[in-house]
Amino acid sequence: MIRPQKFNAVIQLMRLDRPVGTLLLLWPTLTALWLAAEAAPGFWILCTFIVGTFVMRAAGCAANDIVDRHIDPFVERTKSRPLADGRLSLVEAIIVFAALSTLGLALMFTLNVITRWLAVAGFCIAIIYPFMKRVTFFPQVILGIAFSWGIPMASTAVREGLSMPICLFFLTSVIWIIAYDTEYAMVDRRDDRTIGVKSTALLLGEWDRLAIGLMQSISVILLFLLGEYCGFQIPYTLAIATVAGLFIYQQILIRSRDETSCLKAFGNNTWVGFTIFIGVVAEHLIGTLAT
Repeated sequence: MIRPQKFNAVIQLMRLDRPVGTLLLLWPTLTALWLAAEAAPGFWILCTFIVGTFVMRAAGCAANDIVDRHIDPFVERTKSRPLADGRLSLVEAIIVFAALSTLGLALMFTLNVITRWLAVAGFCIAIIYPFMKRVTFFPQVILGIAFSWGIPMASTAVREGLSMPICLFFLTSVIWIIAYDTEYAMVDRRDDRTIGVKSTALLLGEWDRLAIGLMQSISVILLFLLGEYCGFQIPYTLAIATVAGLFIYQQILIRSRDETSCLKAFGNNTWVGFTIFIGVVAEHLIGTLAT
């Protein structure tokens, strides 16, 4: 029988106690399902992608902690993670990762062939991500691709191909993720500089807020273009306006570069993703009712 302390450590390894990252992965994926289907997606595909998002996010976190087990103890934000503080052994973490990966593989085989291959590619991207901060100042770009990978997968699962709205949304998502992960990297900047880990926050230095603001502005413009292409109207326009307001709020939070405020700005992006999702769903719902 698993002891409560060990069970809690496994939960923390999978970040089930901190759902922000999972929600940041989930909202773009669900939005892509609605964009691809141009209506509510099929129930089975919807359930598969929801469960798959939780499983693969948990697997990615386990892989990240395994790779970073010698770094995390020296970072204030991560030193209490279960591998870093010794509550889980390396073997136990690998077992959890293998179990999650196996479950993800089982889910993958319920989808069509092209989506399976995309899933394999996405898994590989997620695995190499933890190594990137050792070799490049742009690990946030790799994360942007990894966290956006559910978008083309959603499209191929629904329509066995990609559309212009999906491509536009993928680009939007990548840029938006680079912006919010730079906010996240601002939290660890002092520790990362000490231990030699690279990030866009370190690379940008005093230009960090401006760069984040530019990426957020580009994201809003691309969202507007997406709406124009799809013929979206008032609900989606209101969603974009709300997203712009949330980005302004984040800029206010990070203005002093306080670590707690930067972390709060990062977490605020769950509302950005949710707002975009609601805007797209509302447009398709109105379109369905009109016909």
